[in-house]
Amino acid sequence: MAITSPLPNEKLDGELPANSSDEVIATAPKHIAVIMDGNGRWAKNKFMPRAFGHKAGVDALRRLVEAVPNFGIKTLSVYAFSTENWRRPTEEVEGLFALLKQFVKSDLARLKANNVKVIIQGRREGLSDEILKLIDIVQDETRNNDKLNLVICFNYGGQAEIIDATKKIATDVKNGNLQIENINENLFQDYLFNREIPNPDLIIRTAGEKRLSNFLLWQSAYSEFVFLDVLWPDFKENDLIIALEEYSSRKRRYGGL
Repeated sequence: MAITSPLPNEKLDGELPANSSDEVIATAPKHIAVIMDGNGRWAKNKFMPRAFGHKAGVDALRRLVEAVPNFGIKTLSVYAFSTENWRRPTEEVEGLFALLKQFVKSDLARLKANNVKVIIQGRREGLSDEILKLIDIVQDETRNNDKLNLVICFNYGGQAEIIDATKKIATDVKNGNLQIENINENLFQDYLFNREIPNPDLIIRTAGEKRLSNFLLWQSAYSEFVFLDVLWPDFKENDLIIALEEYSSRKRRYGGL
């Protein structure tokens, strides 16, 4: 069952809210991943075009980036553009790319000032030279920051990631650089897009949907999941707290007792 936020429109800025208990902070995950769903429905509810919802979704992402370090969370991964999103209308795809460019250009100084390291994770094939240049700039200029890792999954798909890793392993075996008997879970993970980032402890999906949609398929093997009814542009710090409280009530056994 999806968890409905009782205070979806409450704005919480700055200091930790009163209902964020010490237990939630003490048990907060080190890495959360978010499937930011509901931009289109949010815009439709307001009789506005989908692009209006995507823009509001970027504002929600800014709020989340500012909030998560308050809880000791070190890594935030977000699903920004999937390999399947290419199937959307050209106008919408171009709008999403424009938002990425705008986010990088307008927020780079703020991200650097807030000690946020930006990592863009996904396939580079199919991206324009302009987008690739922006990706390289934002990663290079924030690479030494260490307060928060912001992993933006862009042109990303979990199946594509696994296929690409498999091809690299097959190539190494073919070239004699790897023995088949040495292939195991730990080695396979080294061939994924970003081996330095730990697997997510918690995956949050907004807008009431209950599926992964090809997001972090390998990495989510033992992640906890929280599904919220709130549409992504309405996501506030209070919704994050609800997810963290739910996470803190779970017992993670990783297949054991």
